[in-house]
Amino acid sequence: MTKKLLTLLALAIPALAQATVKDALVKHWKVTTDFTIAVAKQMPADSYGFRPVPAELSFGALMVQIAGANLSACSQASGMQGPAVPEKLSQALRDERIDIDKDAAVQFLTDTFKFCNDAVASMTPEKLDAVVGRGTRKMTGFEWLWAYFTHTAHHRGQAEVYLRLKGITPTTYTF
Repeated sequence: MTKKLLTLLALAIPALAQATVKDALVKHWKVTTDFTIAVAKQMPADSYGFRPVPAELSFGALMVQIAGANLSACSQASGMQGPAVPEKLSQALRDERIDIDKDAAVQFLTDTFKFCNDAVASMTPEKLDAVVGRGTRKMTGFEWLWAYFTHTAHHRGQAEVYLRLKGITPTTYTF
């Protein structure tokens, strides 16, 4: 009896570990969603074109870059089709002279984060382990999600600096 129980436990541990990784991803993508959108909403609409120095992205471009990168990563990892980049935002990313509208940027962030949350929640252990991508950009589904979760945190940190330079105290991170 004990040998059978130990065998069952040994077989169950990898499955439990996968569920734990997925549960952590689901939890933290939701947290990063709420926090990133809160940061995006804090910048006044008339400051979405603000950039601390000419070489940096504008605040609005930074928000759209976060959304676009997450869209790409979550699509790669899950194999699901995400929302299209609105033409107005796509044009603004190609031509820095075009202003990025706050409402459009926040809506695109909201749409892409909803897509990512749905994609992450749909991931099976097999999808998390599957190697996907093109050319030299091949990673497991988990690596795509984790890399771009980190990417979002990096750029959100930049956005918080932009807010502080404008005299705005960023919202407090909740873990």
